[in-house]
Amino acid sequence: MAWAGTGLIWTVSGGLLSSKAFGQVSHQQTDGQATFSFVQISDSHIGFSKEANKDVTATLQEAVARINSLDHTPDFLIHTGDLSHLSKPTEFDTLDQVLRSAKAGHTFFVPGEHDMLADNGQQYLDRYGKDTKGSGWYSFDHKGVHFVGLVNVVNLKAGGLGTLGAEQLAWLEKDLAGRTSSTPIVVFAHIPLWTVYPEWGWGTGDGIQALSYMKRFGCVTVLNGHIHQTMQKVEGNVFYHTAMSTAFPQPKPGTAPSPGPMKVPAGQLRDVLGITHVNYVHGNQALAVVDSSLAMASTSGVRRGNAANTGEVKIDNFSFTPKSLTVNAGTTVSWTNHDDIPHNVVSTEKKFSSPVLDTDQTFSFTFQEPGSYPYFCKIHPMMTGTIVVRKDASGTA
Repeated sequence: MAWAGTGLIWTVSGGLLSSKAFGQVSHQQTDGQATFSFVQISDSHIGFSKEANKDVTATLQEAVARINSLDHTPDFLIHTGDLSHLSKPTEFDTLDQVLRSAKAGHTFFVPGEHDMLADNGQQYLDRYGKDTKGSGWYSFDHKGVHFVGLVNVVNLKAGGLGTLGAEQLAWLEKDLAGRTSSTPIVVFAHIPLWTVYPEWGWGTGDGIQALSYMKRFGCVTVLNGHIHQTMQKVEGNVFYHTAMSTAFPQPKPGTAPSPGPMKVPAGQLRDVLGITHVNYVHGNQALAVVDSSLAMASTSGVRRGNAANTGEVKIDNFSFTPKSLTVNAGTTVSWTNHDDIPHNVVSTEKKFSSPVLDTDQTFSFTFQEPGSYPYFCKIHPMMTGTIVVRKDASGTA
């Protein structure tokens, strides 16, 4: 079985969290006198079936089995996004069926960009966003700890990072205003609120403003997914932690031409998939965070196949090639996705927009008017390109 990560089991202790990989330590060693614990899982990508992991449902089931084998049943689960791969109803159905077998009280969700590919995320909201605000943000209290679920995968801009937006930021400031500075705060979102690697879009553009509202609190823990690997950082009273995926790993920042599913030897896959278990002990100065690996063509303009020989843009390694293409007026340009991850093609000036393109799917658009047409992938906005259209075959640019 191929593997890429499981999840994290968190121990909340005096408001701070710490983590280790599943199988590295026993639960008794991390639980201690925990007031309560919860589990974080992330990036299940149900529907993905490429070489990096051909059975992501099985790896999610293994993660749930790990949760169910804990000596103490966690109070709840938190899923930090990319539940699905293509926002298909059958993918959400499969995820729901697997999570129903988890021995935990309630499951809390925030969306990833892959959960918002259809209907501007309405399907996600109908299933998981009841009683939330805006595009799915909310907060709740549990045994003295205040939890805040944020959404930073909506209205992504060309070349930009994740974004929260003015409405959500105003809500967050108001939500935190009524809390005493001694209240432990746990914030969770899909894309990291801190800047991990902007070249790959791994960060949130207005995350600094959100974090400024939390400076007065003595203990803040920020949990994220998206990058499919464990990374930690401490700044003052804020502890940042990103979780492994249950589906597939991604390369370390800057060690590959682009992010995306990373194939590892089958015997090593479980080492890079995981869950996070968090224990909280009232009166302590930190939450115990334990990362655990699993090592123990149609009318829509989309078609399968190769693009035309002229006016072709290749989508691969999270980039458009060529990045700038000059064509004559009347030329049909085709974009073909060669990545294992879905992308789309969206005009920054709203001149054209493709559906979500899975592997080997193609979108075509005919450019009739001369001009410059910048575009980007709305799912992965660091991907940008431009089509320059000349007057005619004999004209000048």
